[in-house]
Amino acid sequence: MTIGERLDSLPLRPFHWKLAAASGLGWLFDAMDSGLVSFVLAVLAKEWALEARQIGWVGSVGMAGMFFGAIASGMLADRYGRKNLFMATLALFSVATGLCGLAGGLASLLVLRFWVGFGLGGELPVASALVSEFSPKSHRGKLVVFLESFWALGWAVAAVVAFLLIPRLDPSIGWRAAFFLGSLPALYTLYLRSSVPESPRFLANAGRWEEAKAVVRRVEEACGEPHAALEPSPAQAAGASVTQSFLALWLGESFKRTLMLWVLWFVMVYSYYGIFIWLPSILVAGGHTVVKTFGYVLIITAAQIPGYFSAALLVDRFGRKPVLIAYMLGCAASCWGFGSLAGTPASIMAWGSLISFFNLGAWGVVYTYTPEIYPTEVRATGCGWAVGFGRVGGILAPFVVGAIMGIKRPDLVFGHMAALVVLGLVVVALLGEETKGRSLA
Repeated sequence: MTIGERLDSLPLRPFHWKLAAASGLGWLFDAMDSGLVSFVLAVLAKEWALEARQIGWVGSVGMAGMFFGAIASGMLADRYGRKNLFMATLALFSVATGLCGLAGGLASLLVLRFWVGFGLGGELPVASALVSEFSPKSHRGKLVVFLESFWALGWAVAAVVAFLLIPRLDPSIGWRAAFFLGSLPALYTLYLRSSVPESPRFLANAGRWEEAKAVVRRVEEACGEPHAALEPSPAQAAGASVTQSFLALWLGESFKRTLMLWVLWFVMVYSYYGIFIWLPSILVAGGHTVVKTFGYVLIITAAQIPGYFSAALLVDRFGRKPVLIAYMLGCAASCWGFGSLAGTPASIMAWGSLISFFNLGAWGVVYTYTPEIYPTEVRATGCGWAVGFGRVGGILAPFVVGAIMGIKRPDLVFGHMAALVVLGLVVVALLGEETKGRSLA
């Protein structure tokens, strides 16, 4: 059997969960930074006398970095390997985050947030491709959603740190301390170097047969399974140009897949960052104190965790498309409810928690679905371009929300989010294909 067939046939064992958790800790650190910056902006807006449009710049420049990072890292990961790019982007992200704590003004913070975004944008699609390529096909959905659930844990950690740290320290110190904490993941790359193997699908595809075989043997032993007879699969041609790699995403059947993924990613990124980066600032602008706002957001953020795990339970049973559409519909309805009905603290937390639950559950399915669409030779490239295009939504969302907040219409913030998410689920329903139980090509 081929290496891919052997990996698909292995039983689900602690090895797979440990691999997903090792990769997921990188996501936790990334999410912690993304969460912290939303709280930091609520403080910096007062300390640096920032206007709404300037707050939007901070979010948008990070998205610009993620755009370039996702595209560059995706193509490099198809050439140099998933593991190497995962470690490199995590290290870049960590160092740049720590340096944000030294920023002396808006200009220096904007430069540093670009490089934070570059590392973050490169890491996420590479990690999901790595976990997907190790996962048995019948359990791939739950493993990738489990990986993605670490994002919710990271936001929860950010909310706890912000709640306990930022309001209780001197304003000029609290936000800097939060960024310094975000630099700790750089040390984690030392653990990744020894604990996470390179994808054998990538190695075999690159013609590195003996290395691929050695990794499979290691996985078999970790799973308590005997060594199976393996046959080499033909290596793909290496060294495709950037233009050739991009065009491969739009030829034949790939055209419909790529179009669907790009729309899906745009909608999901726009809605996520448009809501959660601005949520603390929206609540403060509504008259809530910083301490109360951070407490509300902590509760709302905690709802992301059951959102992920509920999606993990459903995605391998009912399939990617129906679960994704259901969660996106729930997210759209919750956005409408928040914008139209949330006024009291209880209703704010209730509707906000529903947004968190459905939005992050949908995200878990998105990260499962995306790597399954493309074959190994262009998987990271396809993921990178989809993630990169999604970041265009992340660039636009802070500006649009900032403009809407400038005219004091928070109801329009959530109303237009609901409409956009509905558009996305319609595109998935019309163009998406089901990948449940499919072997990775």
